[in-house]
Amino acid sequence: MNPRHLLPVLALLCGLCLNPTARSQEAPNASQAIDMNSGEWEGIVNIDVSVLFPDFREPWNAGQPSGGSGTGFLIGKNRFLTNAHVVSNATKIVIRTTNDPQPHPARIVHVAHDCDLAIIEAEDGAPFEKLKQLTFGGIPKLNTEVIAVGYPIGGDRISVTRGVVSRIDFRTFSHSGVDSHLSIQVDAAINPGNSGGPVLQSGKVVGVAFQGFSGSVAQNVGYIIPVPVIQRFLKDVGDGKYDHYVDLAITDFAVENAAQKKALGIGDDGIGVMIADVEPAGSGAGVLKRGDVLLAMDENPVLNNGLIRFEGELMDMNEVVERKFAGDKLKLSFMRDGKKQEKEIELKRFDPYVRLGSQYNQRPRYIVYAGLVFQPLDRNLMDAHQVRDPVANYLFDNYLTDKLYVERPEPIMLTSVLSDEVNTHLSVYAQSIIDEINGVKIRNLQDVAEALKKEGEKKDFVVIKLLEKGRPLVLKRDLAEAAHPRIMQTYGIPEDSYLGNE
Repeated sequence: MNPRHLLPVLALLCGLCLNPTARSQEAPNASQAIDMNSGEWEGIVNIDVSVLFPDFREPWNAGQPSGGSGTGFLIGKNRFLTNAHVVSNATKIVIRTTNDPQPHPARIVHVAHDCDLAIIEAEDGAPFEKLKQLTFGGIPKLNTEVIAVGYPIGGDRISVTRGVVSRIDFRTFSHSGVDSHLSIQVDAAINPGNSGGPVLQSGKVVGVAFQGFSGSVAQNVGYIIPVPVIQRFLKDVGDGKYDHYVDLAITDFAVENAAQKKALGIGDDGIGVMIADVEPAGSGAGVLKRGDVLLAMDENPVLNNGLIRFEGELMDMNEVVERKFAGDKLKLSFMRDGKKQEKEIELKRFDPYVRLGSQYNQRPRYIVYAGLVFQPLDRNLMDAHQVRDPVANYLFDNYLTDKLYVERPEPIMLTSVLSDEVNTHLSVYAQSIIDEINGVKIRNLQDVAEALKKEGEKKDFVVIKLLEKGRPLVLKRDLAEAAHPRIMQTYGIPEDSYLGNE
């Protein structure tokens, strides 16, 4: 697991206006990539999207409608590749080609929020049968020219910008906010609306434009999703479904201090990085432990700084895991107490990461009881409610580092109290984390639903214990149940719960 630090200055460059192994290649002048009169531009399409943003403050509501646009390009028969953030929460999608202003309704075929890629198709593919598909190249070399093609803000026609490759690095993807993958930095102008568009070199796609720095922090800094990430996505969905990225779920610590190397028994060959932590629910659990020295992954030596020479390039060691899929094996060579060991592990997705990232295309889950609103704690909720409660913030910020997900896989928050005489003076408990209800330990939203029906030691009362709060929240059961339908009607709530079962 790569420590996935958030990058607050990164902004999604979406248009919402509010593998065959890829290897480095030599690049002639990128201006030769596409002849504007050849018709190749027609495979690059404009995507207009109507979206409905979920309402996490009042989760029973439909949400806030909006819209925007992005870019996509043809990669197969009636298959257009774009960014996940272009089509996230979409209620309607239409595509247009350069020479055809007619809107063509489209739908999502596959979406991968962890790597910000999606495939869409036209409901009627006939108009696109003669369009030329774009083909993929490899990883462009540093300081070679690329062109970004798309439909950015400022006009309705296609736009082309040029720049050079300035960095190839492992970086956090802004769409989820927690997933890190290989990315390529370019100085070509990439603006809202360019998202999902191809970045070309020598007539071949070497990446998909997706994000950049905002504000005055940096100038002309954009990022593209490189071919290895794209090819992995396409291979993953080859069986008809997306299985997500897998994680080793460890953190590492660079070993570059001479005394540290000696204490760990590391030689002077520059090989070996210390395991700083191992997640108990991760792929490495039961095999690796804190203090081990990781020497190699699939027989690729791991350097003291956590880099690995992979496919002829120095990359973050997580790139070895990045190329694998759920159920694949990974061979590890490591040293423990001065003795070298070799083990093979099976890779899987690390679900606790998901809760820390932004979620899309999901209806908010909730329970309303006598005006008390219960919701699962995740990034969407934290952002929507601007949570200031110190206990809730501690739980979210330390969900992984303190292994809080073991005891509370899905922490539940009392997000708000809908005012009524039955819950007078209880609004002070809003934004508190639920610990117990009627003696039942709360580990997820389903526990809340079952615990509210259960009679505890005090049968005439509903007793809710809140994490780190000394005094429980107490309702008289008969009054609460009598008030419940009245509150539902007063606040226009059509159903008192959605548990995500639909």
